[in-house]
Amino acid sequence: MTTILFVCVHNAGRSQLAAGLAAARAGSDVSVISAGTEPDTAVSQKVLASLAEVGIDRSSEVPQLLTDELAAQADIIVALKPSLDLPDHDRVEVWPLPDPAAWDVDGIRPLREHIDGLVADLLEREAASI
Repeated sequence: MTTILFVCVHNAGRSQLAAGLAAARAGSDVSVISAGTEPDTAVSQKVLASLAEVGIDRSSEVPQLLTDELAAQADIIVALKPSLDLPDHDRVEVWPLPDPAAWDVDGIRPLREHIDGLVADLLEREAASI
């Protein structure tokens, strides 16, 4: 089983969008986790609402701190912002995405769709490498 770790700063926006979309697409062959380098206390309500629009419920998620131990669980780390302070890892992808923290749900939709395309591509590449 492949484990993908999505990382952003607060683990409240981008990484939650990516993890939710990946978990919904991946099925049982992929494990999805997310974390932040400086996690917030809760996932953005606007991000949760955006995911709910496409049938994904992440309301039980709580932002968590990126640790060396968490990174070691991952086969691949996807950083959703350049220049994050990540633990050493053999496989890191960087997706430079804007921070949706101040956006409303209407503004988040295009980002969600863009991330969904990136996630679909990543999962396809992972499936082809197995």
